[in-house]
Amino acid sequence: MFDCYRGKKVLVTGHTGFKGSWLCEWLISLGAEVHGLALPPPTRPSLFNQLRLAKRIKSHTIGDIRDLATVKGVMRRVKPDFVFHLAAQPLVRLSYEKPVETFDTNVMGTIHVLEAARQMFRDGKNKCSIVCITTDKCYENKETARPYKEDDPMGGYDPYSCSKGCDELVISSYRRSFFGTPDSPVWVASARAGNVIGGGDWALDRIVPDAMRALAKGEAIPVRNKTSTRPWQHVLEPLGGYLTLGAMLATRKRFSDFASGFNFGPDPKANRTVKELIEEILKWTKGGWVDKSDPKAVHEAGLLNLDIRKARKVLGWKPRWDFEETVKNAVQWYASVADGGNPMAITKEQIAAYGF
Repeated sequence: MFDCYRGKKVLVTGHTGFKGSWLCEWLISLGAEVHGLALPPPTRPSLFNQLRLAKRIKSHTIGDIRDLATVKGVMRRVKPDFVFHLAAQPLVRLSYEKPVETFDTNVMGTIHVLEAARQMFRDGKNKCSIVCITTDKCYENKETARPYKEDDPMGGYDPYSCSKGCDELVISSYRRSFFGTPDSPVWVASARAGNVIGGGDWALDRIVPDAMRALAKGEAIPVRNKTSTRPWQHVLEPLGGYLTLGAMLATRKRFSDFASGFNFGPDPKANRTVKELIEEILKWTKGGWVDKSDPKAVHEAGLLNLDIRKARKVLGWKPRWDFEETVKNAVQWYASVADGGNPMAITKEQIAAYGF
């Protein structure tokens, strides 16, 4: 299925981030000509630098998607066959501190990518498939047990979640207004996933990197929301979904099916509490954890589930790794690197082991 990427020009926005770096590594293995547009790596260390991607992809542009001229310039230069739009302000807690930046980056950034594509491809001489990555938090979350379907209302309590709900409305508007027929040179879909874990995530205020940093220092893992339940999945799961969705868009078949929104998440039985996640991590490494819950902390959703039946039925996609295997692979990546292992080698090994 992924042969469609071989020799094709693929633009990844947010390629210096955690998920973007994994995606670039996978695309390189598929023989794609990978181009990137993003701000500098957001963390130190960063998976982007650990994989030495600046020297291994076709072009590496440091730029801000909040600047339309920059996005248009990269789009004109690359003339991509595929765009995977991952660039974003991705942290819930940071969105409380920087709400304007969050909305500007996440909403206007998406508008700029779609507008640059609209102008670039409107003559119809070339075709482009665009997958915009949003989040599972784009839904108006009532925190009930019912998993959210793709046609449920958009919403969001915190600025981050709301910005991603707005993203989905923007994507829908551009698709219907400018890319709304099967003969459109641009086909656009959105992908909703979240709570991904895996090696190379060094962000603050995420449970797995926070846990690995604490354990490396010989400290107990600080746990803020031990009862919160999430659809945990390895980073390769949604990336496999994004690549599948891009490949389906490129077939230029079944427009109404493929040019739409999709949920990518684990099987329902993989939905576990933060406490269960930490206990699973500690099966693979030594250490302990401490309850750091704060009743005065900013609001974070306690329960969130996704319905993934559409991705199964329409795309033939399904999760491959269960909860235990997901956690095992994440912990082993960090452990291997901490023991002096080559980050690029272990990343490639896990992509090959995941298979597709």
